[in-house]
Amino acid sequence: MSDGGMRYDATHIKVLEGGEAVRKRPGMYVGSTGQRGLHHLVLDVVGRAVSEVLAGRARSVDVTLTADGGVRVADDGAGDGEAHTPDLERELTSFYTGPGPSGRRTAIVTHFGVGLLVANALSSRLTAEVRGAGTRWVKEYARGVEADPPVTVGSETGSGTTLSFWPDAEIFETTWCSFSVVAERFRQLAFLNQGLAISLTDERPAAGVRRVVFQFPDGVRDFVAALSAEAETGVALEPDVFGFEREDARMAGTMEVALLWRGSGKARIRGFANSRATREGGSHVYGLRDGVVAAVTAFARERGLPAASDSDARADRIVEGLTAVVSVKLDHPEFLGSTRELLGNTEVRVCVAEAVQERLGEWFAEQPERAPELVDRIVGGDEEC
Repeated sequence: MSDGGMRYDATHIKVLEGGEAVRKRPGMYVGSTGQRGLHHLVLDVVGRAVSEVLAGRARSVDVTLTADGGVRVADDGAGDGEAHTPDLERELTSFYTGPGPSGRRTAIVTHFGVGLLVANALSSRLTAEVRGAGTRWVKEYARGVEADPPVTVGSETGSGTTLSFWPDAEIFETTWCSFSVVAERFRQLAFLNQGLAISLTDERPAAGVRRVVFQFPDGVRDFVAALSAEAETGVALEPDVFGFEREDARMAGTMEVALLWRGSGKARIRGFANSRATREGGSHVYGLRDGVVAAVTAFARERGLPAASDSDARADRIVEGLTAVVSVKLDHPEFLGSTRELLGNTEVRVCVAEAVQERLGEWFAEQPERAPELVDRIVGGDEEC
């Protein structure tokens, strides 16, 4: 470039920080400015409340789609009034990574998971409320900036945190949340987290308020039963859903597995890591398949079943018709691939495979009358052996 031409140096660089950066490039933080990004925004706030339940500080989460276009997310955690507010304020105004639920106690509800700062910055208005120790602390924000000084009110009962926010119409193409889309994700979260009660109330319909509550005491066993009931082909070969839970220090986490065979159809194996769907699979899904094939093969050979000699070559046949869910919760999950929907923790595969082989083998042994027929049908199907 000639001396008379335009020069570009450090003085031309503008560094955007915090909420300003989020509002400038919202798609980087929620994926899009369409309805998908709007749902992402809502789920990020819900994820914080669910993590409070997983950490043992709350029991339930209540979400309301308000008549004026807002979203209210409340938990019944053990808030401590003003003493609890500094961390919440930092979460709302910075990319905060301080004390709070972490590791296996964190529900990764969205792919980005960037925290409350994004919800605050992309909302025209947000109100944060903390109840506890007989007080209620309230603070208002407008597009991520403090609008009014915090207010503390005494003589309050109960405890918990409530975040109410109104997605900004200047940012999003629509501020209308889909009840069905959000409800399905909440249902999934309730399946994956035993003990979690999560409700969704919609105050917008002209016909009247509608409300659903999700809570599944048997966790992923209930998930597999629901997936099986929704299947369009085949019937269950065994009425009982097999399932177990186990902690394994080698993978620094826990696993929850459930499965059921149907008479026909492709395998439906769904994997999750820290409550996040891993649609491309990964080490936990490979481990589940390895363990199932090993347990079925070993039982077939032990009992001298007709198809036993050929079972090694029938790994695909063994998992055909299988409906299964494997959910792991790890202190340090590693997501791979361009979409980060593939779990990469190598140690998880071995841990899950060993646990599935052991527990499924025990389950077969406990059913001496039904197990041989079930395994013979799994391995041999309707073919001549």
